[in-house]
Amino acid sequence: MILVDIYDMASWWTLVIALQVIVISTYFFWSKKKSKQYDPLCNGKAVEWNPIPIVEHDVTIEEPPLMGKIDDNVLNVGSSSFLCLDKEEYIIDGALKALDKYGVGSCGPRGFYGTIDVHLDLEERLAKFLEVEETCVYSYGFSTIASAIPSYAKKKDIIFADECVWFAIQKGIDASRSTVRYFKHNNMDDLEEMLAEAQRKRELNPRRRAFLIAEAIYFNTGEVCPLKRFVQLARKYKLRIILDESLSIGVVGKHGRGLTELLDVPRDEIDLIVGSLEHSFATIGGFCAGTHFMVEHQRLSGLGYCFSASLPPMLTQAAISALDIIESKPVILEELSEISKKLNSALSRLKHFTFRGDEISPVKHIYLKKDDLTDRLKHSYLRNITNYCMEKGVAMTVAAYLRDVEVNCPEPSIRLTSSRKLTDDTISLICSLLDEAYEKVGPKPELQPV
Repeated sequence: MILVDIYDMASWWTLVIALQVIVISTYFFWSKKKSKQYDPLCNGKAVEWNPIPIVEHDVTIEEPPLMGKIDDNVLNVGSSSFLCLDKEEYIIDGALKALDKYGVGSCGPRGFYGTIDVHLDLEERLAKFLEVEETCVYSYGFSTIASAIPSYAKKKDIIFADECVWFAIQKGIDASRSTVRYFKHNNMDDLEEMLAEAQRKRELNPRRRAFLIAEAIYFNTGEVCPLKRFVQLARKYKLRIILDESLSIGVVGKHGRGLTELLDVPRDEIDLIVGSLEHSFATIGGFCAGTHFMVEHQRLSGLGYCFSASLPPMLTQAAISALDIIESKPVILEELSEISKKLNSALSRLKHFTFRGDEISPVKHIYLKKDDLTDRLKHSYLRNITNYCMEKGVAMTVAAYLRDVEVNCPEPSIRLTSSRKLTDDTISLICSLLDEAYEKVGPKPELQPV
């Protein structure tokens, strides 16, 4: 009797499960059949999915599209290839040989299967060139400093940074989640007051790491960091220094080793030197340089190093070739320095503009003298001026900023760069064309009553 009951119960549950399977199968069959649409453009084949546009209406973009390729006959003073090595046959030949040997990509991050012998060669060469114990190479300049900062600074730490640091540094600071204090641009008195106040409030203590972050040459102003005073304050208040030398490596110093060489600041006074290969080295990528202990930490904690595909071998070889040229021909650094000084002198004579940038800096920022305009209007007029100059054969760029995102967003400007290709005649042409463009398409003076 008990066996019969168990059998009846099992049969009942079998019936229930069978009915559920039938209902579910029928539902999916009819829903699938109903969803099929036939499109004559598909030759009668079933079209399973018709995507709906994410944005239903046209979107108005304020920024114009990128300039695109610039003709060789155009004088380009917007590019940051300061040493003009991007078309050197020696570098191109080396890159092509590396392409034949290794292929296009490295196919993985450095810590997995993306490390190739040229990566190790470049790191060794850079360490020797910069006179440090060790370097590590990143595949993208922006991610180098943005990864280096949060790999050391954490949530409970404190950072003191110049208010004009460029966007990649700001993103690195954000990613660290540290407490941040921005001091006035290149104002060491303001920094010292800030550090003294932090010490009084016990924000600086042995249990909390503290960092100073600056650029050797500021991308947003073209001005040089007062590094010696910077180092003095760091040692007095026991802070670690992270210095971005992207615009000074391969630019200043007797051998192109950057601001530390120019000002004779010992390398061991700087805890971490960060640089980009995208300006003077005719390639892409970046590097971190310092002691073995500091750099080795990057290989485990730098997100851009750990999780990004490594620098393509041919571009790594391009950096090695560029380094060969810089080391064998230091005279090109003197040429660049002289041209930067000449450009400074010429820009000081502009009628309708002011400018910002130190003599030795290859980056200059041009501002409208007319200061009763909104930033949006200034940007519009500067865009008209650069377009006019482009039509006349000189390519320059309006500095691009994320106005609602960046800290202390700079005033709109035209960013000019000096390079070895500039001559006295071309410098004169640039300045005369800027004043001419202002008078043609720049802001007009208000009509005066008769």
